Amino acid sequence: MASAEFEQAAQAVKELTTDPGNEVKLRLYGLYKQATEGDVTGSRPGFTNPVGRQKHDAWARFAGTSQEAAQEQYVALVRDLTSP
Repeated sequence: MASAEFEQAAQAVKELTTDPGNEVKLRLYGLYKQATEGDVTGSRPGFTNPVGRQKHDAWARFAGTSQEAAQEQYVALVRDLTSP
């Protein structure tokens, strides 16, 4: 997959006019991080940082997924969100 398509999808997410909800946003976050950085690094934040914990967990769900596959899943999810 061309990374140009992935970059266009990332830009389209920034331009969404409706909130897709926390679960979808976390899925997008996890896929984006997996696509751009690979498997999650660092330790899981503690209970005093619930947002950081959710983000870490969302990224960790995609551990082992290739960066190309994560890009494809990200683009497909954005297509679903932006299609009329």
